[in-house]
Parts: sequence; C-alpha cells; structure tokens
Amino acid sequence: MKVGGAKNNFMGASWFATQSRGKSVKHAYDRAVAEAEYEHGHQEGYSGEINSSAGYRDVTKEYKASGKTIRDFMDQQMNNLTKHQGAQAICIQEPKSNDNKIKTQVEHVVTPGTKKWVLTYIVYCGESRIASSLTKGDAVKRARDYSEKHQCTTTIKMERRLEKDAHALVAKVTYKKSSNERDGEWVFFGWASY
Repeated sequence: MKVGGAKNNFMGASWFATQSRGKSVKHAYDRAVAEAEYEHGHQEGYSGEINSSAGYRDVTKEYKASGKTIRDFMDQQMNNLTKHQGAQAICIQEPKSNDNKIKTQVEHVVTPGTKKWVLTYIVYCGESRIASSLTKGDAVKRARDYSEKHQCTTTIKMERRLEKDAHALVAKVTYKKSSNERDGEWVFFGWASY
C-alpha cells in the first residue's frame, strides 16, 4: 500500500514510501518487497520502489525521540538519505504475539482395525515415485524398464508401508491463534535506484 505524497526523482533515485504489515519488521519488509516486485517487476534492480532498496534500517526510536509528525520526520530524512542506505522503517503499530499458554491444538485420527507394516521397494526417478513392489527383483525389473524407456537414472529404496494402503495419518496439529494476536505495521521510506 502506498503512503501519500508524490514521487520525486533525484540523481538516478526515486523517493518511495509504502506501508506493510507483518509479525516483525523483517517480515513486513519482505512482504512489501514482494508486493513491489509483483506490481512493478524487478526491472533489473531499478524499479524506483522498495524492491530496489538496499535492505532496511528500523528508525522507530529516532522517530519517536524527534517529536515530529511522521510526514515531517520523513521529509527531514529525505534530505539526508541516499539510495545506498536502504529503506528506513517506522513501526506505527506494534505486533502482538500469541500469549496463550498452549498455542496448538491436536486432533487425533483413529482408524479401526489393526495395522500391519510391510517392507516395500520403491522405484524413484529423481524425487518422483515411479513404482512399488514387494520384492527387490520385481522393483529392479520395473526400474530397468523405466530407465530404458525414458533414458534416465532410477533408484530403489526400501521403505516400510502400511499393508493394503491403510490410512497412515494418526494426528493433525493446528496453530491456535490468540484473540488479541495481530501483525505489526511499518512505514518504509527512502531512495531507491530508478
């Protein structure tokens, strides 16, 4: 999201100001860079947006100590910064972390019947699973057939599998968000290569 004000161009650099949310200043910066990349492309590092900046520096303490409005502080910084200093960041809303004692919830998956593990030979081509067999000889035959047909290298790994393709999922753990948890919000500004 752009923060008000016109873009000014100065000696191969463009003044930018943008707002972004995240769990940390780094997360918010990375998100702002990704959005600028999506909107403007990388333009070989010369988009004039935050994705052309050289990193970031958190100046929240300096901003608060100045006693100025955010616009006045940014205007003052505009005269002192260069494109080589990266984006400046001011936190305008602190993130609130999850203060729950237990931050996850476990859902146990119960499947009826007994489970039996069997040794299985799995044929792979790279990371892709090609075939499986109960005997090594049959797995080697399938691997050779595949390698000859596709002119590639295959591998065979021994793995333990549940018999009859039984459901192997036993539990699901999900994050339990706190009611007051929220991302922080930062304003990033500075000069970027144009």
